[in-house]
Amino acid sequence: MHDESRRIEERVQRLHDQRIKTAVYAATVPFEVEAWQAPGEPVPFEEAAAASYEPFATGTPWGPPWGTTWFRMRGQVPAEWAGKRVEAVIDLGFVGDWPGNQAEALVHLTDGTPLKAVNPLNQYVPIANPATGGETVDYLVEAASNPDILADNFSKVTPLGDKLTAGDKPLYTFRSADLAVLDEEVWHLDLDVQVLRELMLELGEHDPRRHEIAHALDRAMDLLDLDDVSGSAAAVREALKPVLSKPAHASAHTISGVGHAHIDSAWLWPIRETKRKTSRTFSNVTSLADEYDDFIFACSQAQQYEWVRDNYPKVWARIQESVKNGQWAPVGGMWVESDGNLPGGEAVARQFVHGKRFFMDHFGIETKGVWLPDSFGYNAAYPQIAKLAGNEWFLTQKISWNQTNKFPHHTFWWEGIDGTRIFTHFPPVDTYNARFSGEEMSRAVRNYQEKGGASRSLAPFGWGDGGGGPTREIMERARRLADLEGSAKVVVEHPDEFFAKAREEYPDAPVWVGELYLELHRATYTSQARTKQGNRRSEHLLREAELWATTAALHAPGYSYPYEKLDRLWKTVLLHQFHDILPGSSIAWVHREAEAEYARVARELNELTAEALAALGTGGPRVFNTSPCDRAEVIRTADGAPVYVQVPASGSAPLTDAEPPQPVTVNGRTLDNGLVRVEVAEDGTLASVYDLRAGREVLAEPGNLLRLHTDLPNYWDAWDIDKHYKNRYTDLLDASSVTVVEQDPLLGAIRVERDFGKGSKITQTITVRAGSPRIDIETDIDWHETEKILKAAFPVDIRAPHSSAEIQFGHIQRPTHTNTSWEAARFEVSGHRWVHIGEPGYGVAVINDSTYGHDVSRTVREDGGTTTTVRLSLVRAPRIPDPEADQGRHRFTYALLPGATIEDAVAEGYALNLPLRVADAAGAPEPVVSVEGEGVTVEAVKLADDTSGDVVVRLYESRGGRATGVLRTGFPLAGAQITDLLERPLEDAEIADGGVPVTLRPFQILTLRLRRG
Repeated sequence: MHDESRRIEERVQRLHDQRIKTAVYAATVPFEVEAWQAPGEPVPFEEAAAASYEPFATGTPWGPPWGTTWFRMRGQVPAEWAGKRVEAVIDLGFVGDWPGNQAEALVHLTDGTPLKAVNPLNQYVPIANPATGGETVDYLVEAASNPDILADNFSKVTPLGDKLTAGDKPLYTFRSADLAVLDEEVWHLDLDVQVLRELMLELGEHDPRRHEIAHALDRAMDLLDLDDVSGSAAAVREALKPVLSKPAHASAHTISGVGHAHIDSAWLWPIRETKRKTSRTFSNVTSLADEYDDFIFACSQAQQYEWVRDNYPKVWARIQESVKNGQWAPVGGMWVESDGNLPGGEAVARQFVHGKRFFMDHFGIETKGVWLPDSFGYNAAYPQIAKLAGNEWFLTQKISWNQTNKFPHHTFWWEGIDGTRIFTHFPPVDTYNARFSGEEMSRAVRNYQEKGGASRSLAPFGWGDGGGGPTREIMERARRLADLEGSAKVVVEHPDEFFAKAREEYPDAPVWVGELYLELHRATYTSQARTKQGNRRSEHLLREAELWATTAALHAPGYSYPYEKLDRLWKTVLLHQFHDILPGSSIAWVHREAEAEYARVARELNELTAEALAALGTGGPRVFNTSPCDRAEVIRTADGAPVYVQVPASGSAPLTDAEPPQPVTVNGRTLDNGLVRVEVAEDGTLASVYDLRAGREVLAEPGNLLRLHTDLPNYWDAWDIDKHYKNRYTDLLDASSVTVVEQDPLLGAIRVERDFGKGSKITQTITVRAGSPRIDIETDIDWHETEKILKAAFPVDIRAPHSSAEIQFGHIQRPTHTNTSWEAARFEVSGHRWVHIGEPGYGVAVINDSTYGHDVSRTVREDGGTTTTVRLSLVRAPRIPDPEADQGRHRFTYALLPGATIEDAVAEGYALNLPLRVADAAGAPEPVVSVEGEGVTVEAVKLADDTSGDVVVRLYESRGGRATGVLRTGFPLAGAQITDLLERPLEDAEIADGGVPVTLRPFQILTLRLRRG
């Protein structure tokens, strides 16, 4: 037989694209359209319904950036359409090849009932099937003219990311709005041909099935009457039945399809627009559920459900009905799909607490898995946190984006820092917006790493981010691919069903230990520094407010614990931990609003703490320590005078001047407190840091070296920092002034000022305090650079085989060498409050109050010694998607801690992030809880969420070893239970000698519920 493959393939493509697809709608009649441009922000339906509308013609430009245009569309179904399937088809003038991040609309009836959304790949609204003829159609369509920020593949700077800079020029041209007859036979033929053609093109050139499909399509096309596609469609479909009905091979891979619509809670649009995106997509989903009984939709992010509940009650009611019918599956159990690295441990716990409670309260469903397809890497504490929240499985997809190394598994057990394992899956289809194309099906099978051990994978399908979610066309593809020779098999099912089957099939799946590090998007540890600082401060202010509110509730008559306020504030902070807000990868509008929200949260939390302390009574100034560690340090009184105070962990003490171990001396540019001696060079760097206790120089080279690097990644400016950034830099060595600004027995400080770059200025105050080896570097930057990153380096004379960086409820060790490509790819990593490096007998920590990104490297000197360098990433200057990202003022503190153990790093990390608070209070009661024993660290103290008055304490082992201790209470203790994160009892805890004995494995998290006597 002669090879006619090319002729057949080209013939099928042209007939499909130009004749079959264009005949899907057999007849159309245009709507009569009127329009009203809403002024400013979106308005309620009632206001739009009462507005005055003007005639509007197709082909007319509409929609200023971030605007809302309401269209009134009226029409009547022609009598001759009786018995046919009639739909509205609306094209707002959609652009580009991505169905989200552009124009979209929600169609309402005139009584305000939302019907369905209109999206680029989902433009229809059902009217009647079958029509009787003569039906009157009257719609009000709320259309959002969101700008296409992704235009030009993120290659151009755009002002469209904020309504303050976007202008008012219309973005779209209205194409059409029609009543239309859907020719179902042609529509099905269109899908038959698509599925077969795509499968054919993915099969090998020598695969008989490819040629069988090709010739079947060729013969079928002979039956297509080009003058009557509709009339001949049934015959063509009949001819294709034999090739469409051949069953898949017995060993074919099985893909569990799960309907999904990944909607970023903010990204290239503000939060206010996400509220509307969710309503549109969820309207589509519930409409699709009415059409397809076998459709199942998985949806995460309790916050988005709450938005729909509060703003679109009719859509909410439809969601509730779909959940009852088993077609809508709440998943994930988190308040939002948060970033996987940056939120603190307690915040990750609260993501699950608030998320899972929402689903249980409103649907009676406890979610079983963690659904995080799009976060930028995942911390190694996740398995334990997830399991303690009642989860059985974990799903992500993003690790497939790795820049260097291909992750070796798709189904595996993920083991965290404490030893907890959770069953985990990465969809090999490598997308969370699947549509079951031939290419996707082939890719999933080709990619799948577990061949020979397992035979199934999961594929989330549907258009996300405002694209409208799953479509009927995707469902039809799934049906055709359920059992088709040459293809993987598709079954649409609940993700819980997939994970149960996958675990049963592959119980001895391989184990991955430690973090799931994404070899991409490393700059998300640093971009939008003020957003990150707002998160860090909010987390610690929440801890503080809960502790002192609990203290007041226990000891202050008449004080009422602020359950509702704390709940609301926690949810605000959790929302802003979303994986495109906290990482700094959103448009300017999002980060502008985030900074304002963090400021509001800080004000409210400070007020709550002040109210709690005031409830304890007045009686003179006292110092309050929210940290879980005893403190002895220098603070300032209201008049600015330094005072040396000693305060117990989670307790308070009178503001009295204690005697420090040794005073601070200032001699020229040298600060000495008997523990460390710090010499500042003329250029403002640290020329020497001498540990007087150990009798050794800490630095191998000048410390606090500020290095300004050129920072232009290959792609994704706000997200990425590529390795070549290291090759071009300027060291900031020209200090405009180096001045002693504080000379007191309790503290000495030297201020260094520098001007650099494009008018930027940095002022740093280097402070040594009595009684502490910690060297603080208070930093004030007026930043005006573009496409740069500023790093602060501490080259330490230590041979450290690894660095330790704090993560959620513990720390992770990373090699300082680059023996393998996996280690070399970790050239920028994340950590929380501290990074520690050490050799046997000596260590150094670098502490911070708001930075996350850092790198650690080492070199061997000519004298044979080793220099291990820790560099903090302070601030970046990407221009896409926010042209003004990070511009302006930044204030933060980082510190060098010589002679530090891991325990020291933990204690000082808390101390720097939880400043001692001075308030007028009476003799305060004993701390709510205290711990006897090393390594047992208190992370949270609060009242139980059920308003019972029980005290809930979250502990963890912080050193990385076994720990034993006793938890003591500052109130009569009547009973104790070990609970999960949602404060549900797991087992009774022993009470001995008035306290609760505690034994923890390395990094174990323990939640105790304490009943008051």
